[in-house]
Amino acid sequence: MVAPGLATAASLAAVRAAIRPGISTLELDAIADRAIRELGGVSNFQMVPGYSHTVCASVNDDVVHGIPNGRRLEPGDIVSIDSGADIGGWNGDSAMTIVLDDPARPELVAARQLLSDVTEQSLWHGIARLATAHHLNEVGEAIEEYVEEHPSTKAGATYGILTDYIGHGIGRSMHEAPPVFNYRVRQRGPEVKPGLVVAIEPMITAGTTETFVRDDEWTVASADGSMASHWEHSVAVHKDGIWVLTAEDGGASGLLPLGITPVPIP
Repeated sequence: MVAPGLATAASLAAVRAAIRPGISTLELDAIADRAIRELGGVSNFQMVPGYSHTVCASVNDDVVHGIPNGRRLEPGDIVSIDSGADIGGWNGDSAMTIVLDDPARPELVAARQLLSDVTEQSLWHGIARLATAHHLNEVGEAIEEYVEEHPSTKAGATYGILTDYIGHGIGRSMHEAPPVFNYRVRQRGPEVKPGLVVAIEPMITAGTTETFVRDDEWTVASADGSMASHWEHSVAVHKDGIWVLTAEDGGASGLLPLGITPVPIP
């Protein structure tokens, strides 16, 4: 699963390099598709019945599953890009959030960047917990603990972790068992042992956890119009440790500060 993971990472890196005010999410979709194909892969999102794009692009109060379109991105937009690749029948899945600069509204940009940073770091804390966990649902506990410790800068406000949408196993299919919760649950979940590969993906809003699906029947948006962030990595557990398949460095940049050293898959 290393190859599709790296192809997925390459697609997001290409989008990160190209994203700016004035570009459309449909243009970013084409850029991601080209990056995957250059590495011998195909978009696994395009294999989902009824979906024809390479990425999901969710802007501002859209949380996940946003459909790329011709709308031009604007300064200050917070944009989540979710991508995946298939190579040889194996899958990768990853997501990131980018906040576009807006010199005219620095406070807005700072608030949205904080939301993205908290979401990203909650993901890394979840991955770090996976490295030492006995049972999978410890991951969600670590994610929620981090979010609780890092509230919004808005007085009295807390971030909301979506509960209707969660992570998943990944392998021959993009979405497999087991479920990966981003919050505490009563059950311990399956045992963490070599061979487990999961996509961990906290989805967090600056307000309510309530959502609705837009008329396109795909895009999930926050019910109160609050901004949203989505970060995701596919992570493998093997006999010597863990390896983040959708990070070029295996997750070292995110895990070393947390005391975890990712180990390449032998």
